[in-house]
Amino acid sequence: MDSPKDTDLVKVAVVQASPLYFQRQESVEKVTRMTREAADGGAELVLFPEAYVGGYPWGLVFGTAVGGRSPEGRRVWERYWRTALDVPGPETEALAKAAGEAGVHLAVGVIERDSTYSGGTLYCTLLYFGPEGTLLGKHRKLKPTAAERLIWGEGDGSTLPVIPSRIGRIGGLICWENYMPLARMAMYGKGVEIYLAPTADARERWQSTLRHIALEGRCFVLGCNQYVSRDMYPADLEIAQELERWPEVLCRGGSAVYGPLGDCLAGPLWDEEGILHAELDRGEIPRGKFDFDVTGHYARPDVFQFWVNQDPQLPVDLED
Repeated sequence: MDSPKDTDLVKVAVVQASPLYFQRQESVEKVTRMTREAADGGAELVLFPEAYVGGYPWGLVFGTAVGGRSPEGRRVWERYWRTALDVPGPETEALAKAAGEAGVHLAVGVIERDSTYSGGTLYCTLLYFGPEGTLLGKHRKLKPTAAERLIWGEGDGSTLPVIPSRIGRIGGLICWENYMPLARMAMYGKGVEIYLAPTADARERWQSTLRHIALEGRCFVLGCNQYVSRDMYPADLEIAQELERWPEVLCRGGSAVYGPLGDCLAGPLWDEEGILHAELDRGEIPRGKFDFDVTGHYARPDVFQFWVNQDPQLPVDLED
């Protein structure tokens, strides 16, 4: 672990970027460009939204109904699969290089293609990169929500990192995982200080969730979403009719940063692409835990106990 900073002040940025659907290389290049821009603004930690590289496919059901699939939906699924990332792979190397060149901690939501076994499963994944230009870890979403289960598999407890760094302990959960009390408790138990919450939820009420996590965990919370409109999909999308019942603006954004006592430090940012900057005073964390420490003096281990299975759940165990 790097030595802590000489000062308690940490500068962070959340990037409310718009997607480049089915354009993997171009998306990586945009992450590189906007990471550099955020670093030029002083950021030491930069966060991108859920599923940014690979795409969050608002409005699409890939030709699926209960009891049936369509050939067009299968072809678009294949196209989506082909633009996902292998981890590690050339795209993760490029993202690590971007973090290293900018000298920042970088967290990016991606669609990960499982290259270990069948190769047919995709995961909604958050990748962590360090300022030395290395991949530090990943988190696979534990429970895709509603129709997300058509397209993404489930992660397991082996990818729940909280990463020590000179700017604090960095970790987090993706979108509605943050409604899972025990998943949050796992993060708190690992001592998270800068809690990342990339999302696709653009409802105003999501701000209450971000504020609650900050208050509950006595940590800084970085919420990050995309700004998306229907015309950002490619013109040759074979299942474009699935979007017809959706509004022109598919996701308004709502990126924001909250402090350990629930104060809004930046945002929310609505209805545009942009970068939010905030300065975090790490001294607020111990000051906040003076009267509430969810895994410390406010816990009751004599009444409640919680165990996290951190072993990989392998479908096939091939012993040597």
